[in-house]
Amino acid sequence: MVAAGEREGHCLCGAIRYAVQGDPIWVAHCHCESCRRANSAAFATFAGFRRENFRLLAGEPSRYASSPGVRRTFCARCGSPITYEGERWPDEIHIHVPSLEDPLSLKPQAHVHVAEQLAWIHLADGLPRHATSSAS
Repeated sequence: MVAAGEREGHCLCGAIRYAVQGDPIWVAHCHCESCRRANSAAFATFAGFRRENFRLLAGEPSRYASSPGVRRTFCARCGSPITYEGERWPDEIHIHVPSLEDPLSLKPQAHVHVAEQLAWIHLADGLPRHATSSAS
């Protein structure tokens, strides 16, 4: 059951369900090679939440250490990515915005790692663009 002020999300098959409380710390499109490969997409859109504001409602995601200090979770049945967790942000959990029931409820604020962006991506959305992470 989702409490007031929570957003719910899930994987493609519905085996993994989660909720996040409150507003995100940030929302951004990531263009790094690692995120592109993990999602088989031109970029990934994440929202960062305080770790204590995230809870699983159903299922247990599989985990993959994609690089030193980074752990990604995903559904073992359908393969949908669920979260990104990095030692660099120990108090945060980053969810994939498209996995939310209402992804339109969160608006991206920036592009990060555009130094690794695919050359054929041209987005004229007016958002700030950072060569690496906006926290660098």
